[in-house]
Amino acid sequence: MKIKSREKRDKILELQEKIRELNEKRPEGNLRQIEKEIEKIDWKIQTTSLPLNEEQTLVNRVKQLEAQLSVQRQTKKLKEQLLELRSREKSFGLEAKNLHEKLSELAEQSQKFHEQMLEALDNARKLQVEADDFHQKFVETKQQAQKTHQQCVELGEKIRAIRQELKQEADKKQAERQSKTQKELEKRALEKLKRGEKLLWEEFQILAEKGLL
Repeated sequence: MKIKSREKRDKILELQEKIRELNEKRPEGNLRQIEKEIEKIDWKIQTTSLPLNEEQTLVNRVKQLEAQLSVQRQTKKLKEQLLELRSREKSFGLEAKNLHEKLSELAEQSQKFHEQMLEALDNARKLQVEADDFHQKFVETKQQAQKTHQQCVELGEKIRAIRQELKQEADKKQAERQSKTQKELEKRALEKLKRGEKLLWEEFQILAEKGLL
């Protein structure tokens, strides 16, 4: 953008310099006046019988006027180019101003987006720290739960062992009680049998099992 603007400015300065140089060579009078004078002289040469020296003077004059006319036309063309360039420069300046305003607006938006991005990154870092803490606590809790579960398993095994031991002890005592009861029943039945007393069914049954009847 700056390079194009500088190029246009240099071109304008170049045209201004050429116009200045042409203005120094330009005679008095405008373009139309010179054209009229040339037409007048041409008409005179074509319609009037003139001495040779006078006709040559008029021809030389026409040449001078045509040279002046060429200068006038070049000046006019350069002025038109200069006017067009200045118009373009003005338009280009407005465009550059608009672009500058848009760039400023975009820069402001970019700054806001940058600030928002930094804020989002900061929040993300905080969330990551919280997530790491939660994960660490989860791992610790899981490890503690596994430890507690293992303790529960071990305690359950101990309880089952104790129950088994208690059951065996109870069965043993029950067997002892039953054996003692049978012996007492057997003794009582034998004594009754010796005395000739009537036996109860249980007494009869236990003596029969023992083969004492």
